Amino acid sequence: CLTRAKRGSGLKRQVLPSAPIPRNWHDFLRSDANKTGLFRFLAEKLAAMTHVVEKLVVVTNETSVLTNLCDYDVCKLQPCSQEEADTRIFLHIADQVYSGHTDILIRTVDSDVVVLAVAFQRQLGCRQLWLAFGTGRHFRYISAHELASALGSDRARALPLFHAITGCDTVSAFVGRGKKTCWEMWKKYPEITDTFLQLCQAPCDISATCLAVLERFIVLLYDSSSVCTTVNIARRKLFAQKGKSVENIPPTQDALLQHIRRAIYQ
Repeated sequence: CLTRAKRGSGLKRQVLPSAPIPRNWHDFLRSDANKTGLFRFLAEKLAAMTHVVEKLVVVTNETSVLTNLCDYDVCKLQPCSQEEADTRIFLHIADQVYSGHTDILIRTVDSDVVVLAVAFQRQLGCRQLWLAFGTGRHFRYISAHELASALGSDRARALPLFHAITGCDTVSAFVGRGKKTCWEMWKKYPEITDTFLQLCQAPCDISATCLAVLERFIVLLYDSSSVCTTVNIARRKLFAQKGKSVENIPPTQDALLQHIRRAIYQ
């Protein structure tokens, strides 16, 4: 909600077939009412494409699901309670796999979708799950099934929590510790994988054991040679002995605990 509030709010407009195309899409999309109206308009128009008989169109319209083929069963898709498009995508994939389509292609520019695709590829039952990712010269095809196989079952399932805890859209990153640095530390400290999985399975229970493993992981992110087991001690040593600035030392234990909770919620 806070992220959306920061985007501001634009002037509300009616979305009609006769309405002119907005000149400033950025301002138009600031209004939730405009986006809701636009999505409803597009969903209804796509579902009305009955002349495209060789193509199945399935589109979500708020909690309902529309399709251009009247005999297609959408019972497994509605009512749809997924707020974010990132997760709605995978409901549609699961539905198509159930219908017998095991080779799937997702078109996206969002790295969160890539993470989810790798994490849930096996659970979805896809034989092949591809992503057409990026735009322009950065466009490429990503094989989620091959990545999931290379990572192994446990690391693939733990990937969403790793992604969230090391920084995503709604969870802050650790200053100066990018994804590559965090990834390399994950490889050096594989014990964190079981902790990620435990938190995925029991998100309301951050045990003392889980917190201890996470603390050690964060300590190593800031000082790979440290023997400290808690962030508070590592924080004091890095600040007092190595002259690190406040921005370049680990968070306090209390701050880290709240960070972990935000990541789990995400």
